[in-house]
Amino acid sequence: MTQGTGGSDKTAGGFVKSFGCQMNVYDSSRISGMLGEAGYTAQQGPDGAEVIVLNTCHIREKASDKVFSELGQIRALKEARAARGMSTFVGVAGCVAQAEGAEILKRERTVDFVVGPQSYHRLPEMLARARLGERSLAIEFETQEKFDGLRQRGAAPPLRLISAFLTIQEGCDKFCAFCVVPYTRGAEVSRAPEDIVHEAEQLVAAGVKDISLLGQNVNAYRCETGGKRWGLASLFERLSEITGLERLRYTTSHPNDMSEDLIAAHRDLPKVMPFLHLPVQSGSDAILSAMNRKHTAGAYCGLIERVRRARPDIALSSDFIVGFPGETDADFRATLDLVREVGFASAFSFAYSMRAGTPGAERRDQVASDIKKARLLELQGLLEEQKKTFNASFVGRNCEVLFERRGRHSGQIVGRTPQMLSVQVDGPESLIGSIHDVVIERPGANSLFGRLASERQINEAAN
Repeated sequence: MTQGTGGSDKTAGGFVKSFGCQMNVYDSSRISGMLGEAGYTAQQGPDGAEVIVLNTCHIREKASDKVFSELGQIRALKEARAARGMSTFVGVAGCVAQAEGAEILKRERTVDFVVGPQSYHRLPEMLARARLGERSLAIEFETQEKFDGLRQRGAAPPLRLISAFLTIQEGCDKFCAFCVVPYTRGAEVSRAPEDIVHEAEQLVAAGVKDISLLGQNVNAYRCETGGKRWGLASLFERLSEITGLERLRYTTSHPNDMSEDLIAAHRDLPKVMPFLHLPVQSGSDAILSAMNRKHTAGAYCGLIERVRRARPDIALSSDFIVGFPGETDADFRATLDLVREVGFASAFSFAYSMRAGTPGAERRDQVASDIKKARLLELQGLLEEQKKTFNASFVGRNCEVLFERRGRHSGQIVGRTPQMLSVQVDGPESLIGSIHDVVIERPGANSLFGRLASERQINEAAN
């Protein structure tokens, strides 16, 4: 995924391109905010930008190759601008920067600075050094300093947003055998609850109604302050007290940190939405053990049962990896069995790809690429069937939809149900930012279509 973001409306141009997860999108908004404070206005592309930052992700296959390919194009742009007497400063941020920062500086002379995900607060300093002709590298694990920087800069979004992300936790201590996150993001660190609440209040004051709490392992949130021990459930209780905040979500979670009080929060706190993204990765206990997931398929299914008892209308999402080293046909069939038993509203599924430095990459029993591809297609077919069934179950139902933006067509507005389903209706733009009842009429490929439940809503909005 890529997203262009920028800073304030001044003279010089800045462009940030984000790859990967929601955490990267959040971090890119922070980088853009710092560029704005330094006098750079948003650019939709790199052509008119004096500062270009690639915020990278190491999760997807051949991540570093994609970064160097992108840098090759930027090198040509930088040279063309230099020929016209124009300066260009190029930075690489994010997880690829953290993992391969020294190599990036060595291989690509066009890069002026490399900054890891825990060192974004040092960006102004690094940009100043770049102006003096100095190249710099910052890949230390400085999570608390980064959180302090967030507190100092505030949280107002650069644009009027109805939904926003808010980072509460970074890092991971799980060390799954396929994952680089513990090596690129570091150990689990949680932000102070008072800082989170303050940022949420700022977002709500700026018009945000729906906040998604982010973390590499967000339900591992733990903090002790003022003699009180905070977990994600108690944080939800406090955030639910904010007037004007309508909806709360969180991602991404680990099954082993899905505590009973967090399950109860789904039942007891109306602002906590009935949506849960809970990666399982495989339905085979042998593969789960090889992945170092520290849970079994049976434990996961039992957990899902408890969640559904607490919140029967919850929409479940998950992650799956097929073709992990040593995966047999029987192991893969166990994954299909788990999918059929649980039933998912949505899911992300991938063929295993090696990540240098992880235990999985060192195994000799790698699964052939053609087998991985065939298994992935079969799994995705099953998951797509479940998604269609789930979406179709809403036809004829009355749903509370928070409208977020204009649709692609004139007179159309788009919002989301509590279960994160996109809904399109014909209605006035004045409804954007508010919740209204919608009767779902039909499912589409990626969203639902409906009509406002009452003509009164349209009339009131028009007046």
